[in-house]
Amino acid sequence: MAEPRSQPLRLGSIAPNFDAETTNGPINFHEFIGDNWVVLFSHPEDYTPVCTTELGAFAKLEPEFTKRGVKLIGLSANTIESHSGWIQDINEISGSKLTFPIIGDKERKVAYLYDMLDYQDTTNVDSKGIAFTIRSVFIIDPKKTIRLILSYPASTGRNTAEVLRVIDSLQTGDKQRVTTPINWVPGDDVIVHPSVNNELAKELFPNFKIVKPYLRFTPLPKEKTSAA
Repeated sequence: MAEPRSQPLRLGSIAPNFDAETTNGPINFHEFIGDNWVVLFSHPEDYTPVCTTELGAFAKLEPEFTKRGVKLIGLSANTIESHSGWIQDINEISGSKLTFPIIGDKERKVAYLYDMLDYQDTTNVDSKGIAFTIRSVFIIDPKKTIRLILSYPASTGRNTAEVLRVIDSLQTGDKQRVTTPINWVPGDDVIVHPSVNNELAKELFPNFKIVKPYLRFTPLPKEKTSAA
């Protein structure tokens, strides 16, 4: 009989700590985070077609994450030795040079800890014993707080630009006391945070505009966002 599942992680939960082997050596996850933001993203198995394209795309965009103070770390339910061969394929196919660590989670311990499994317990596996399905994204801030959780079906590749956009939104919002509207990209107008009253808004955002008492827009140049 399978062990009871961990309590589901929520936005605002502290990211569970763990020790693991990675392609860059052993890590303690909280020590790995340090004072950085982290994107943790998982894959069900090495040498899978969709995941191969995703890791290549993350590797190409890694400099954009780095300049925002963000570390990338992947996870796949195979051994480190298997990962090493897969990375060679990823680099060949994508023309990238993957340098961020990939966790070896053959026994699904981290996947289980982070509730990355679609099914009820770890007895729900395919013919190879691979649990269905661990394709999740977690954005974690320097306080080790989970700020975003996304889960994707095995058939749908992730959007790296969207992950980067969310990073920009979260970091900019934390610094500038704003929130971001639908389809926002750095340079677009933002929304004055509800905690900022109109008097303070006049000081912080001289050009803000009241559309409704609960909806106030203000320009925010790209240079004042984390994308700069």
